Amino acid sequence: MPKFNMGWIYGLVIIGLMAIYFMSDQQVGGSVSKAKTYNDFMAFVERGYVKEVVINTSEKNLKMFVKPEHIRDVFKASAKEVGPEPYLVVTYGSVEKVEDFLMKQKDAGKFTGTISYDNKKGNDLVNLLINIAPFALLIFFWIFIMNRMSGGGGGAGGVFNVGKSKAKMYEKGNDLGVTFKDVAGQAGAKQEIQEIVEFLKNPKKYTDLGGKIPKGALLVGPPGTGKTLLAKAVAGEAGVPFFSMSGSDFVEMFVGVGASRVRDLFRQAKEKSPCIIFIDEIDAVGRARSKNPAMGGNDERENTLNALLTEMDGFGTNSGVIILAATNRVDMLDSALLRAGRFDREIHVDLPDLTERKEIFQVHLRPIKTDDTVDIDFLSRQTPGFSGADIANVCNEAALIAARRNGEAVGKQDFLDAVDRIIGGLEKKTKVMTAEEKRSIALHEAGHATISWFCQYAAPLVKVTIVPRGRALGAAWYLPEERQITTKEQMLDEMCSLLGGRAAEELFTGHISTGAMNDLERATKSAYGMIAYAGMSEKLPNICYYNNNEYGFQKPYSETTARIMDEEVLKMINDQYARAKQILTEHAEGHNQLAELLISREVIFTEDVERIFGKRPWVSRSQEIIEENQRIMAEDMAAKAAKEKEEKEKEKNNDEEPNS
Repeated sequence: MPKFNMGWIYGLVIIGLMAIYFMSDQQVGGSVSKAKTYNDFMAFVERGYVKEVVINTSEKNLKMFVKPEHIRDVFKASAKEVGPEPYLVVTYGSVEKVEDFLMKQKDAGKFTGTISYDNKKGNDLVNLLINIAPFALLIFFWIFIMNRMSGGGGGAGGVFNVGKSKAKMYEKGNDLGVTFKDVAGQAGAKQEIQEIVEFLKNPKKYTDLGGKIPKGALLVGPPGTGKTLLAKAVAGEAGVPFFSMSGSDFVEMFVGVGASRVRDLFRQAKEKSPCIIFIDEIDAVGRARSKNPAMGGNDERENTLNALLTEMDGFGTNSGVIILAATNRVDMLDSALLRAGRFDREIHVDLPDLTERKEIFQVHLRPIKTDDTVDIDFLSRQTPGFSGADIANVCNEAALIAARRNGEAVGKQDFLDAVDRIIGGLEKKTKVMTAEEKRSIALHEAGHATISWFCQYAAPLVKVTIVPRGRALGAAWYLPEERQITTKEQMLDEMCSLLGGRAAEELFTGHISTGAMNDLERATKSAYGMIAYAGMSEKLPNICYYNNNEYGFQKPYSETTARIMDEEVLKMINDQYARAKQILTEHAEGHNQLAELLISREVIFTEDVERIFGKRPWVSRSQEIIEENQRIMAEDMAAKAAKEKEEKEKEKNNDEEPNS
């Protein structure tokens, strides 16, 4: 039998309305109309029943309106049933005969009504549409309401299926077309998650030794590191059914819907086991309980979490069902959700290091047409702290930049411009600045460059620009070292470098401006972090006041301690500000040369700073990388110049041959 559809009911209703319309008397505007013969018309006129006659010469018919007191005699119904203006439709042969007949009856006193003419052509289709329009609007309104209810209630069936799971199921995980070959980097995470694939492919290997298949694995890491991609790769490698949904899909406006969807999801998963359930952004429903300040009422999120906890490790068994979840806010999750037996493994997916960035570039450069100048090692060194999503964005942005300049292939400079575009924003060379503003910005950025050059642990300088980008009027670009721990000296040097712009403004212009607001914000946050969290204060040493309670009603320290923190932060920032002013005073002449060079060229590089201040006293690994990159760029520019010179000589020789 064909599957039942609500469209059948709508179709039957429409057909019934049309049948009633054609099989019964027509009623337009609330009044009944009937078709009669010309003889009947003559009889009614002679009896004095007619109130008005409207003659339509175009369609050879007339409308005879009946007096109210004779409605029952003509229509055999009451005035309430036939409407306020019932009439008869009569077809005639000649309009002259009709007029003669009516004039005779008027002279005889039997017809006392009026005669009028209407030459408009009627349209049966229009009349039909007018008649059924109210019913059609009612039907369409009903369909609209049902569709809205079904859309908000979880698919076909409307509100009756509101508690059904909205998970998207792939019968075979490899239908996604993603395997571990498509996941670059993350060697540790892949190795750890590879065992889940082995469990699904060959569970007997582990159960024979008394081991149990893990219930779940939680993928934790910053945004864009590939957590969702790893989950898809697990399903693709295992070749098992894969249920995918977001944590927000459980939440609905109706009470109890989230818990119902959790139960329905696990019911479907048990029927398809062995399988994988993947819940992306699980913090939407897995947030820690008893931390919501809302007092009283029903907490739908908490009910959903309780249902999830029960299904993952309740009295029932979920053999063959493995739950994968991803989040970048693991500190907000409920501790009951993280215990062994629910999420047995917490797999950290961190930002890629240098080697992993190289692998990611190799993946994303496959579809891009590049030239010989592109060096993947060079690009991976230029993108410290970039996630996989950021690197994909760099590759795409470089291709767009190359297309914008009508290039035949994407070159190294396109990638460098793409990195600058992503970090700093789009260049705004059309922004109008006065000469005084430009000089102030140049002094500010030269201050950053000078301080970072003479601070041992400050990040090595790459380039300085006073071309506005995004919301910034200028920028100094650094290549920070990739380190796992940071010392107090390193943080102080970086803070001093941040304050160098404000110090240069005060020393060399005699006033300060709002241009240093971002620098001050970063320096203040760094100082509070050092004192309140890292225990790097003289008066509050070795104490961490970090509080994981998101909805805490009080601070984990007293007002006296807070006052000491404020004093220590102020002292630390003022000390580094004084240090920055001292360094700038000692190298005032070099700073001035750097500012003048910036004003004239707008962009300067490391070699320009080195030419003014000499070799940097402290050479770090990042500085070595910068020098190596500059050497490579210089060689490329020399090779490019030699190639252009050779091509010009060939053109010159070709032009001279015909003359000789």
